[in-house]
Amino acid sequence: PGSSVDTCPTCPLSCSQRVGQGGEQRFPKKEVRSDLRDIFDKSGQIPREILHDDKYFVPFKLTFRERTHTRENRFQGKYYESLGEYKTRFDLRPIRNIIVRQNSSDDDSAIYEIFNRLNSGGVNLRPQEIRASLYHSAFYDMLHHINADPAWRRLVGRAEPDLHGKDLEILLRGFAMLEDGDNYAPSMIKFLNQFSLKRKKTKPENNEYLENLFKSFLHACSDLPDNVFFTERSRRFNIALYDAVFSVVCRSAFSNKQLIDGKIEARSVRNLEVDSHFIAATRYGTTKTVNVKTRMERAKTLIKMI
Repeated sequence: PGSSVDTCPTCPLSCSQRVGQGGEQRFPKKEVRSDLRDIFDKSGQIPREILHDDKYFVPFKLTFRERTHTRENRFQGKYYESLGEYKTRFDLRPIRNIIVRQNSSDDDSAIYEIFNRLNSGGVNLRPQEIRASLYHSAFYDMLHHINADPAWRRLVGRAEPDLHGKDLEILLRGFAMLEDGDNYAPSMIKFLNQFSLKRKKTKPENNEYLENLFKSFLHACSDLPDNVFFTERSRRFNIALYDAVFSVVCRSAFSNKQLIDGKIEARSVRNLEVDSHFIAATRYGTTKTVNVKTRMERAKTLIKMI
């Protein structure tokens, strides 16, 4: 408690690689975690030369924000091999495990809620971080891959993926609305959880198709301005605008297992953003079924392809 040791629920490294068992004692830098994921996906591991490259990893040492009374914390700057007399105590410290199994219902709602409550103290995990831990799959690997696409980074307005998975949630929500939007019912968290659980059973060829479909969507956006999905006033990414445009533009191609042909007309996106009905459906109760359906209907009416 009180340590500044970082955590990364979506990091590809195993716990032993992160804390450095076997004398490694290295920890991945935040800003290169997307690069490490690519390296891990290609080789199935983190090569030793990468593990010892200071560009990617730093020494794993405990850092405490506050002193203990008037003295510096005795564990300040320590790592496993330098624990001294406390090393044996550390090795003998029991780690208790509780196995949670949901016997009824097939949506894992109870498991998600328990996991959420257990991780709501200390440094809180965001819903997508919890979701990524519970529903990790080949589909989620595909999301991580397309999240690093430069064309997508341009649209989302950040060079590096968000540490807490906010951009992953945007991608997830777009695919969920595309496939199951007609059956949407609140809450959004539950809706995305159910879709993530469903996608755990996706066949590899389906994930490959979804990746190619998304790339064709990016091509359809290639003539749009960088800030096309950002609100004019707050300059924040407008998730409701994005998932409405994404699901409507992809729908016909998705239904026929084809790719998108053509480009999105920039003026039509702007027309949707300032449409009074669309705005009303984004101001209050944005995840209510009626508002979600209204946004989709307005997108169907206003978004044009050229």
